[in-house]
Amino acid sequence: MLKVRRSRLYALWFGWYSRRQFRRYFNTLRVFLDPGVPEMDPGIPVVFYCNHAYWWDGFWSQLCTEEFFRQNLHIIIEYAQLDRYRFFTRLGAFSLDRTNPRSAIRSLDYAAELLTTPSIRQNALWIFPQGRIEHVDHRPLFFFKGTAGIVSRVLERQSGVYLVSVVSRIEYLDEQKPELLLSFRPPRLLRAGACPFAADLTLQMQQATEAHLDWLKTMAMNRTLEAARILIRGGESINRRVDRFRNVSGFGRKMPNGR
Repeated sequence: MLKVRRSRLYALWFGWYSRRQFRRYFNTLRVFLDPGVPEMDPGIPVVFYCNHAYWWDGFWSQLCTEEFFRQNLHIIIEYAQLDRYRFFTRLGAFSLDRTNPRSAIRSLDYAAELLTTPSIRQNALWIFPQGRIEHVDHRPLFFFKGTAGIVSRVLERQSGVYLVSVVSRIEYLDEQKPELLLSFRPPRLLRAGACPFAADLTLQMQQATEAHLDWLKTMAMNRTLEAARILIRGGESINRRVDRFRNVSGFGRKMPNGR
């Protein structure tokens, strides 16, 4: 198992780098953030469970942590991927190997240990329970039970843990570059002694994520994005450059006589 080897300097560099990449490849990065999410009790750990549809997912989890939260970021990545890109351990990543049951159990134990380590910051874990990248509209979703296993381990050590549904969607709307849309649902506080069984909790998370994704799709289709905060605005796309050139030069305008 590959463990966290956090580096503050590396995190600062990666924050700069990821913002640069988002500005290059997206028109905007917009976030629907329920007001209860940044108001969570920092003494209670949180698990952000997310759909996994894009290569970009690991990038925006770091960005949102920097912008909205005062947290210790941790993220689970499949062993084969993290072994190729070990620099992510510097940002709070550790591995999970589902092909090795003993190693997988150690990873779940390690996740619970990270979430319950005393800290002045809230401990946070980002996890993608699908375990692989699938199309954003793939249904039904299938979640592995590891998230529920982590929650049960945390509740053996302390009295509560938050669950927050987070979904992402990339859409081409009115610009050459796409929009990256993120949405955070209200936190769900689970208490020791009142937590559902692993299978039930996993099913609840699957259903919550499906409903959340459908809602975000509807918001994108209807272009009702006013409530989302623009976190990053990308560089000028070709269509805007052409429009600006036409406005300045008058090129392509019709003459008064129609010529």
